[in-house]
This record gives sequence, C-alpha cells and structure tokens, in this order.
Amino acid sequence: MNAPTAPIAPASGSHTKAESEMEILLAQPRGFCAGVERAIGIVERALELHGAPIYVRHEIVHNKYVVDDLRAKGAIFIEDLADVPAGATLIFSAHGVAQSVRREADARGFQVFDATCPLVTKVHVEVAKMRKEGFDIVMIGHKGHPEAEGTMGQSEQGMHLVETIEDVASLMVRDPEALAYVTQTTLSVDDAARIVAALKEKFPSIRGPKKDDICYATQNRQDAVKFMAPKCDVVIVVGSPNSSNSNRLREVARTMGTDSYMVDRADQLDPAWIAGKTRVGVTAGASAPEILVQDVIERLRQMGAKTVRKLPGTEEMVRFPMPRGLA
Repeated sequence: MNAPTAPIAPASGSHTKAESEMEILLAQPRGFCAGVERAIGIVERALELHGAPIYVRHEIVHNKYVVDDLRAKGAIFIEDLADVPAGATLIFSAHGVAQSVRREADARGFQVFDATCPLVTKVHVEVAKMRKEGFDIVMIGHKGHPEAEGTMGQSEQGMHLVETIEDVASLMVRDPEALAYVTQTTLSVDDAARIVAALKEKFPSIRGPKKDDICYATQNRQDAVKFMAPKCDVVIVVGSPNSSNSNRLREVARTMGTDSYMVDRADQLDPAWIAGKTRVGVTAGASAPEILVQDVIERLRQMGAKTVRKLPGTEEMVRFPMPRGLA
C-alpha cells in the first residue's frame, strides 16, 4: 500500500474548542476481502441451487453475524464429517482443510464445494510442490487455527509449526539444507517478518515462497491501521474474537501506541473507551461485514461523535470466481 499523504495531524492531548467534538476516522480498506465474499457467496448459491440444509465444515468465515445469518438460511456448521448425512452437500470453509478431510469427504460420497480462499490454496500448492522436491516445511502460524491445521495437513510428514521466535530457537529439523517455510495468510506482517528473520538466521539455506504468503487484504488492512492509529486517541476494530486478522489489527494499533479494542457488535462498545476522546478510528477485519461497521458508527454518534471522515487508502479490485457447478 502506498502511504497516503493527506495532512491529518496526529492525535494530541490538547485540542482547541473547535477540535473538541468527537470525530470518527474510517480506515480504508476495511471489512470483507475477496476470499470472504466468495466463501459466503458459495454457501448462499449452494442453498439457492440445492436447498437447505447445506453442511459447512467449520465456520465458513470467522464472524458470528455472518455465521448466524447463514445458519438462519439453512446452513449447518459441523466439525466432524460423521455428522453429515450420506448424499448431502458439503462446503469446506475459507480456511482450507487437510488432505485427510478431502479423502474422507470423497469416501463418504458427499457433493463438495470448496470455499477455500484461493490465496490459502496457493500456500497448499507450495507445500505440495516443496514436499515433492524433498523439502521439510516450517509453517509459521497460530496453533489450533483451522488455516494452520489445514496447511499442516497437506502432508503427513515433514511439517513443523512455529508460532514464536522461541519456537524457532527450539526447532530441530531433519536436514537444514532441505528446508522451506510458508506462513498463515492472516498473520501480523511485522511479527511474521521477525520469525522469518529468526528462521533465516538459524537455517541460512531455508527457502521461502516466491511471493509473500500473507494475503493482500491482511497487508492492506494492517497498513491502513498503521496510517490511521497515530491520528487517533483510540481505535475500534470490528471483528469476532476467533478472527485472526481482526485480532492482528487490534495488535497493530496498540503497537503504534494507540489504545485499541475489538467488538463483535455495536452494543459491546464501552463508553469508558471513548470518554474524553476527540478522534476515534474505526476499522474491520476481513470477515466482518460493513453493516456491523455502520452499527458501530451509529453507536458512536449516540455517544457524541459529530463527524465521520473516510481516510484515503488502497482500493481493492480483487475478485475470485465461483467454483464450477455454482457459477
């Protein structure tokens, strides 16, 4: 993202009378990315074509509002394929799945539509290619996150998960000369860079992906917060607690020295967070719909905000096609 140059002064503890009215600064970009839009569209289109119920392995994206809305339309979210009846339609979530899950779904004869984000699929393809070439793979990601589990499950052997620099320090591998790394797509850009640096220091021959695995949407939203946070007294991130990229946005703002809080919905806003504040920044994780952002803005207006200003930023034009059979 090219850093915008709009002349907006940093937040300050001393304000003139004219400045004392609360202003909302809106990050750009924010909210849905192309992978999330595609995943939700796949579930909605499958319901339209095949009728309810449609089974979805794991939450299609990590947002409570989205999941509840699709559940009301006839989607059933499951974790175990044993909970899906024979002959049913099954959708894999945007986070991707292990090869063992694909094999089980095929063996059970489900009609499967794959909503895995194409940028996650790119990482899976990288893993398969490098494993075929004899490389062990270090996956930089969050333990227990479905995307990390799906990527680790692309190979039954030769996979190592690291979450911190400390994990790198204790990592033992089969052959340091035949080692590569990939990353979860929703990591903090800065945190991932530090872990990659630690890997390269310990394993100088380690091979990285040709193009950074952290997705464009994650990068753009973090860059937008880096631009916005110094201009704000507090940053509000709209996103669900289990959303990795939303949590990273909150962390980025705090790293920039600005108080930051995350809310799933507007009624979770605590008046104490914004008491006496002049500029409130608002952004949203890639899985959070714009309607929730607008609800937060309306709640902030009720709390005294007078104006809303959309900041300049990257305009995203990425679109991903629907899978065959649903187009």
